[in-house]
Parts: sequence; structure tokens; C-alpha cells
Amino acid sequence: MDDIFEKFPLTEEMRRGNEVSWLNPNLDNKLSDEITEKDVDEAAERLSRFAPYIRKVFPETWDGIIESQLTEIGSMQEMLAREAGAPPFGRLFLKCDSSLPISGSIKARGGIYEVLCFAEEVALKNGYLGDGDYSILADEELKGLFSRYSIAVGSTGNLGLSIGIMGAKLGFSVTVHMSTDAKQWKKDLLRQKGVNVVEHEGDYGEAVAVGRAQAASDHNCHFVDDEKSKTLFLGYAVAGRRLKAQLDAAGVNVDAKHPLFVYLPCGVGGAPGGVAYGLKQVYGENVHCYFAEPVEAPAMLLGVMTGMRERICAQDIGLSGRTIADGLAVSRPSELVAKLVGDLLDGLFTVSDDRMKKYVSDLYTVEGIFVEPSATAGFPGYILTREKFSAGLMENSTHIAWATGGNMVPENERSVYISV
Repeated sequence: MDDIFEKFPLTEEMRRGNEVSWLNPNLDNKLSDEITEKDVDEAAERLSRFAPYIRKVFPETWDGIIESQLTEIGSMQEMLAREAGAPPFGRLFLKCDSSLPISGSIKARGGIYEVLCFAEEVALKNGYLGDGDYSILADEELKGLFSRYSIAVGSTGNLGLSIGIMGAKLGFSVTVHMSTDAKQWKKDLLRQKGVNVVEHEGDYGEAVAVGRAQAASDHNCHFVDDEKSKTLFLGYAVAGRRLKAQLDAAGVNVDAKHPLFVYLPCGVGGAPGGVAYGLKQVYGENVHCYFAEPVEAPAMLLGVMTGMRERICAQDIGLSGRTIADGLAVSRPSELVAKLVGDLLDGLFTVSDDRMKKYVSDLYTVEGIFVEPSATAGFPGYILTREKFSAGLMENSTHIAWATGGNMVPENERSVYISV
């Protein structure tokens, strides 16, 4: 690693804790054969099959579909433009996964999908669901069946919430291994739901490693591997076609003359990677995807920029991996995501904790929308992308900042963030 600073000068700025942006010289819109449109179609169909069950046990969903609003945020757009000293351009939307039903974050897409896949597998193996009526999963008989199986996951917080809440509702015994970065209220909430929370002094990577090792010794335990799971990835990828329907409803046309820019906060990479992949399946080269990471935890930026993927981490260049954005407190990227999505990204950039905290307050003040700090990481992308594209093209552009979490945050925690 000694020559990493010489080979990649941007790492010196990163080492100093400065915000940086990187445009991908290897941008390629070719999708991998590992994840096909048929795969994503099947994931969407599976979620539809589960809708009767979801509707019964979580009536707050969209008729059994776990989805969020797409909201135009003109006042926040003007604030960002003023901050940059430039006039606003195009249209700016917030994808409100911060208010996704059940677990209140983008992790509800992939995490809940993987739990549902496991439930389907167990039920079919034991002679259930043959008639296609998935609402029976709410019956006590099925809960008794699922109680003989367990689910484990390593998480900084939000993935653990989605796995824990859904798994416990079905009747599984769920264990969530959590790092010290995880918020206490998330640990407390999981325990209230009947989930076993195991706390680790180390970081996210240690929590995942211990959880993976313990699950491997139990043949009735399913480990949800945020670093390697294609199932999680597919659950997130479904968001691409759902977003198209929402943009169509908002009168937004996406083509070469009307580009779409999407800014996705990134931790280990599974959620933003799946979403970006799904969007590329729908829009191809007309959608431009950017990942946003904390200055102290630029895991995916390091992995993609250097080509080393999971073989490099934040600590290798002297960073701590610690951030107020606990959902993004990841030092090493997913090898799967770096491989599948790295070349699909237009770029990556980093954001300071102070900037994320400020945007939490700004968004609440001007739009009345609360999100947690990690969910604001994408906002700087709205200004950064203007530097790469012509002013004429940007006038016809559409921008989406993906809000990844927030509505499960307790009121006393919210007041701390919005008073900044």
C-alpha cells in the first residue's frame, strides 16, 4: 500500500479528511451476465406474490407493496444552488426511502426481500404455498414452522432493522450482530421486536465476520450476507422499474436530451449498487449514477478508483471509518457490488459529517422532511454534476437524491439533528 498515494493522488486529499469527487474514466454501460433482466423480473414477481401477506400483517404498506414517494423538492434545490453560487437547473426530487414502510430505510427493499425468499423456500420445502395463497404465512401454524429456523445478519443498523422486524414477524429466530457504530435506539428497537442483538467492539466488518462464522455452524440458520448476497442485490434492483413508473407519472421524460442523475449514499454498496443496476437496466446510458460516502469511510470510492475492490479499506490510507452516518460507516466495499456496478458509475464523491448534519436541518426547515444524516449524503451531487455536463443539457435534466433512512428515528434523536 506504500505507493497508493503516488498512483492515485486523490488519496492524499482523502487521507487529510477533505471532501473529494472522482469521475470514472472506465465508465461502461454494459451490464453483467450475472444479473439479468429476467432475474429482476422474477424478484418483482416474488414481491407481488407476497403482497397479500404483507398487506395483512403490515397494513401501512401500499396495498402490500413496500414502496416510497418520489417528491419534488424545489426549495431545497434553490438552497443548494445558492450555496454553490449558481442558479438552479433542471428538477430535483427526493426518493423518500427514508419513509419506506416496515423498517424506514432503503434496506427494507433488499433485507425484507431476502427474508421473504428464505420464508418461501422453507414453506415450499414443507408442503405449503402450493395453491399460491401467500396470506397463510400469517397463520400460527406457519409461525410455528419458521420458529424452527433462524436468520442472522451483521449490520450497522438499518439492514438489521429490516431483517429483524420482518424475520421476527414471520416467526424466525433472528440474531443481528451490530458494530459499535450502530445507534443505541436501533439496538433497543430490535430487542423490543424480540430480536437477539449481539454487540461487537469492532467495526461493521468484524460484526459481519463473526455473524457469518456462527451461522455456518447451524444448518437451519440463514445468514444474510450484505457483502456477497445476490438476493439482497435483486431486492434493491426492483426499485429501478418502480421508479420509472413514478417518473412517468410526474411527467418526466428520460432520454439523451433529458438525462437523469441519481445520487445514492453508499456504505458497503449493496443497496445503492442494486438500485443503480436496476436503473441501468431501464434507462441505459441516459441515467447517470453517483455514489456518496463519508470522508472517513470512502470504501467504494477506494475500491473502484484503485481497481482493488475489497482488497483496500479506509484504514489503509489512514482514515478511521467512523462517521455520524452510521449506515455508511463501512471501511471495505462489497466485492460483488464493486464488480457488478463499479464501471456503471459516472463517479463517486465524499461528504463531511458537518455537511450531512447541516442538510438534515436544511431539508427539515425548507421542505418539512426529516431524514437521518446518511440520507443527505447525495445532495452535493446536484452541484458537482454540473461541472461535467453542458449548461444546455443540464437545463433539461432531472436529479434524484436518494434518501435512505429516517422515519424510525425517535423524536428526541430528531431534535438533536434538526437543531444544528
